[in-house]
Amino acid sequence: MERSPVSTRMATSNATLPRTDRGPERQGRRVQREVRPLRPYEVMVILDAGLEEDVIRATIDRATGVISAGGGNPGRVDRWGKRRFAYELNHRWEGFYVLLEASAEPSAMADLDRMLSLTDEVIRHKVIRLPDVVANRAVARSSATAAAAVPTDGGESTKEG
Repeated sequence: MERSPVSTRMATSNATLPRTDRGPERQGRRVQREVRPLRPYEVMVILDAGLEEDVIRATIDRATGVISAGGGNPGRVDRWGKRRFAYELNHRWEGFYVLLEASAEPSAMADLDRMLSLTDEVIRHKVIRLPDVVANRAVARSSATAAAAVPTDGGESTKEG
């Protein structure tokens, strides 16, 4: 007995039928995932001191772009400027230091670490995850300095003379 090829094919109209493998208890139930806050990081980057300001700015913008693309929040960028090394690094005695503060997932920071290690302008870099206690202390300190900077008398000076 020989089977015809038509009988072994599945009808294409079955693809539009609703799924029957779910019972009534599974319909409408959604999985809730835990939402974790982003982890705080500090990134120290030492760039070649002989670079122009535009190249330094482009490298730092690329680094903050990698953090943003990974779902993180690039925070403060602190440019320390040119500093002399304690010892020779890659036949250089000076470097341009930049400190980045960011909040991101570990995967985004792994992408940043890889990008910085492949970039020719970067001499050295270090990615450090801040402990939550230190990060909370920094947030409290920055909010306290912002509150102290706001004048309480509406900005009017009461000096006489």
